[in-house]
Amino acid sequence: MRFYWLVMGILAVWRVTHLLSVEDGPWNILIWIRRKIASGFWASLVNCFYCLSLWVAVPFAFFIGENLKDRSFLWLAFSAGAILIERVTSREAEAPIYFEPGGHDSAVLREGENRAVGGDPTASARD
Repeated sequence: MRFYWLVMGILAVWRVTHLLSVEDGPWNILIWIRRKIASGFWASLVNCFYCLSLWVAVPFAFFIGENLKDRSFLWLAFSAGAILIERVTSREAEAPIYFEPGGHDSAVLREGENRAVGGDPTASARD
């Protein structure tokens, strides 16, 4: 197997997986399909890019691989390559920093942790 088949397989798996899980499709057909399968196994499959890439990679690995060993490794390599491309190209916003208005800034997470076992709040500071 040549290297360009690996690259072409990864790009093809990413393209088909991205089309099925994220894009609207021509005439919004893929949105319509995703709404029809809004619950159950198929919905969880289409909503999870990682899961869907494993299933999409199977036929590509079958047709590109020459024997069972090649097909097994290509299956996982195609899925992993598609996941890497998706992670690099996705436009998901970073997680926002949690800020609670009206709260006080303190280095102590829980004020009760500084108290000694006997209940004297100044005991831990003296020891």
